[in-house]
Amino acid sequence: MDKTYKFDEIFYKPPYGEINGFKYRPGYRRLNGASIVKEGINFTISSDNATYCELLLYKPGETEPYAVIPFPEECRMGGVFSMIIYDLKLGEFEYAYRMDGPQKPEEGQIFNKEKVLLDPYAQVVTNQGEWGKINNPRNEYHGGMLVDSFNWDGSLNPKHDEEDMIIYELHVRGYTNNPNSKVEFPGTFAGLQEKIPYLKELGVTAVELMPIFEFDETSDIREYKGNTLLDYWGYNTVNFFSPNTGYIATDKPSEEGTELKKLIRTLHENGIEVILDVVFNHTAEGNEDGPIFSFKGIDNKTYYMLTPEGYYYNFSGCGNTFNCNNPIVRNFILECLRYWVSTYHVDGFRFDLASILGRDESGAPRGDAPLLESIAFDPLLKDIKLIAEAWDAGGMYQVGSFPSYNHWSQWNGKYRDDMRNFLKGETWNAPAAAQRLTGSNDIYGGYPTKYNTSINFLNCHDGFTLYDMYAYNEKHNEANGWDNTDGSDDNRSWNCGVEGETDDEEIKALRLKMMKNAMLALMMSRGTPMFFSGDEFGNTQNGNNNTYCQDSLISWIDWDKLDENREMFEFTKKAIQFRKDHPVISRDLEPSKLGLPNMSVHTQEPYEEVTDETTYLGVMFAGNNPETTSEDIVYVGFNPHWEETEVKLPDLPDNYEWEQVTSTGTIEEVEVESEDEEVVEKIRFEPRSSALFIAKEI
Repeated sequence: MDKTYKFDEIFYKPPYGEINGFKYRPGYRRLNGASIVKEGINFTISSDNATYCELLLYKPGETEPYAVIPFPEECRMGGVFSMIIYDLKLGEFEYAYRMDGPQKPEEGQIFNKEKVLLDPYAQVVTNQGEWGKINNPRNEYHGGMLVDSFNWDGSLNPKHDEEDMIIYELHVRGYTNNPNSKVEFPGTFAGLQEKIPYLKELGVTAVELMPIFEFDETSDIREYKGNTLLDYWGYNTVNFFSPNTGYIATDKPSEEGTELKKLIRTLHENGIEVILDVVFNHTAEGNEDGPIFSFKGIDNKTYYMLTPEGYYYNFSGCGNTFNCNNPIVRNFILECLRYWVSTYHVDGFRFDLASILGRDESGAPRGDAPLLESIAFDPLLKDIKLIAEAWDAGGMYQVGSFPSYNHWSQWNGKYRDDMRNFLKGETWNAPAAAQRLTGSNDIYGGYPTKYNTSINFLNCHDGFTLYDMYAYNEKHNEANGWDNTDGSDDNRSWNCGVEGETDDEEIKALRLKMMKNAMLALMMSRGTPMFFSGDEFGNTQNGNNNTYCQDSLISWIDWDKLDENREMFEFTKKAIQFRKDHPVISRDLEPSKLGLPNMSVHTQEPYEEVTDETTYLGVMFAGNNPETTSEDIVYVGFNPHWEETEVKLPDLPDNYEWEQVTSTGTIEEVEVESEDEEVVEKIRFEPRSSALFIAKEI
């Protein structure tokens, strides 16, 4: 008679033996990290060069292990150490590893059996805690586990087309940590969730969160003139699989996953996608003088780019460079991305210094980088937004040449630079500005692409805010403690006549106008717009363009500015909604039945060639909207010059006329006599102003 097997009999495996009082057996080698299995907990870690590995178990909150369990030979296969420890219970332990192997620094091998090593696949870093408190003075991080039991209630990702996206970059802590944010849980995932009604009112379709992977903000803590400076931005990753403990509202690290999932689910329910700013170009272990707490001790030669002498290549500007195109590291990064998509339901990733991901193990650029291709074609990442910061600190600049695979988009640094120049009055940049307004086809036309390849931005976390761009000629980073030597000197800004704050009402009005011009340009440009949190109401960082260490009022969003600059907020809201209402701005529609080109550039005279002498730019978008079967015709004009100008708008059929939607200055209709004595209707733009028009059927 056939035996009927019970579930437990099928999946339970008896112990293989006992080590130091713990029953064990060889583990499931393909399960990286710590995983719950029927028998207990499965621990798997890999190293190509290690000769020995031991598991350390800690009671929660303790610094000394209560158990040290060496991996026996039968629990090693190739470079994989894998072991099941029986009867361990979730929440009752923390864990880490120690490894041994060759100590040949000149060959990149620096194994040290005394070093406590964090599992790269740890789902929680348990001995991190309250923000700003030194929780880990010995640089010994412990791993923990999460149970993926969160109920997503059937919520679905919004899946906006790239053409329809409006991206809003923000810092989780800085967005709500100012007391005037008036949230219950300032500086946390829960605090950000409280601001979702505001985000929905503003109209953004995606939030791009600055790094939320585990980092230690106190790793380079220092005092300067009575202020504590931290690693505030979080671009020095400690662990890639765990959310940052300092961003949770409770004191239980195991709940950080739940709090983040609640935030993401609620954002999705309100039609807002979540893009994570990820840093795979380097880690927090630094260079030869940096700590050893994870990758260095596990397999330094595999995980980092090393010179022939065993030193660290520094294409990141942060001491080391992750060896992204090593097959082992490549697989690690892919598993990380899949984890965040499948476990946290994120919608996309923005890759910091993404050009590093295209360097080979010697640091040389390669056009067929296997990691970039693997990410682009991974089935689980098929619908995920992939955004590259297409440059690195080693001098590689790939805006327009970054491998796309018809999936990757790029932060368009040339949009930022060219539009900043033009909008502040350097009108000889008009030809470049015309390209940026119309989708940067001069940059992205060299390989199969779409207009959404370009992520257009004028401001981001790195550099001046929008307000500061028109309030400061020079950076003012004195509070950072480096004698104002840090941060970029290439700001392309204009202070409108006075450096910093002023009581001069004319200058304040001019600054408001300049901010409106910039926001209108961003929202009326072909490509995907992105702007920095607070720019919608004139938030300032007091001229600091490098707030990486400023966990202070300098970098926190000042919500009082929302009431002070309500006019700017309402203008931004209106511009966002107008873009949504008129898809002709973001994409080619069916050809206009009026015979108008789908996209055209103009000077003071319609269709006139743009040259270095041009002082005014207009762009017209035209098409027939298949959803409404009506004409969608939009014209936006910019006069950044310090003198007024008169503009003739493109002719429309007799049954259509131009209607002004908004303007940033006095825009008047005037009748002007042409050279052949014909009276022509024109629009007079006052200096440094812009205006938006729509064609209406009479």
